[in-house]
Amino acid sequence: MNRPTDVGGLPRPPLALVGHRPEDGPGPHRPRGAAPGEAAGRHTGAPSGAHPGAPSGTRPGRTSSPSAGAPTRAGDAIRPGSDEAARLTAALRERTADLQRLKAEFDNYRRRVHRDRLAVGQIAVVNVLERLLPVLDAIDEAAGHDEVTGGFRRVALLLEAQLTSLGLQSVGTVGEAFDPNVHEAMTYTPVERAGRAACTEVLRQGYRVGDRLLRPAQVAVTGEPQATGA
Repeated sequence: MNRPTDVGGLPRPPLALVGHRPEDGPGPHRPRGAAPGEAAGRHTGAPSGAHPGAPSGTRPGRTSSPSAGAPTRAGDAIRPGSDEAARLTAALRERTADLQRLKAEFDNYRRRVHRDRLAVGQIAVVNVLERLLPVLDAIDEAAGHDEVTGGFRRVALLLEAQLTSLGLQSVGTVGEAFDPNVHEAMTYTPVERAGRAACTEVLRQGYRVGDRLLRPAQVAVTGEPQATGA
């Protein structure tokens, strides 16, 4: 119970709360019947039951979580839909067709280059052999006079072997059927019952390389008499 406000003209002492010491300083107002912890919680502004260090605005016992629609793992990435898959399939098919076409063109180019190289090499060989045909004619003429002997004979045989290895083949032998494609008839002798025309003498040897004729063989031909008009 408080003392009278004015006793004998003395100044009024300050009011003091019952059960509160002056050195404690002014404390927070506590409603009647409230526990001390509840008053402190209301004074600091922290909700009752909140954990220390918890962020403001969150409910106790519940933590923040990522949004439900966001992927949480690399495998949860959004996969392309049916339209995107169809577009990728079409692009892959187009690229595959382009690669196949390029490969076919490269194979054709490689075969063409190989064929051209063979043709160029054969042309070079033919040009060299054509230059050597007069040399072979001189050797054949010397052999007809028995002048190819000794060391000169060995040189002639070696030259013939090397030219044969390059594909040179002789054309025209005695007794074979006359073929205007590879033979050049210098003389023609009609013989009764001779049958088909044949080469009876080779005047100059012919030569060929593969399917290419360097020069025809000059031959003498015998055959059936040619029919004359009445």
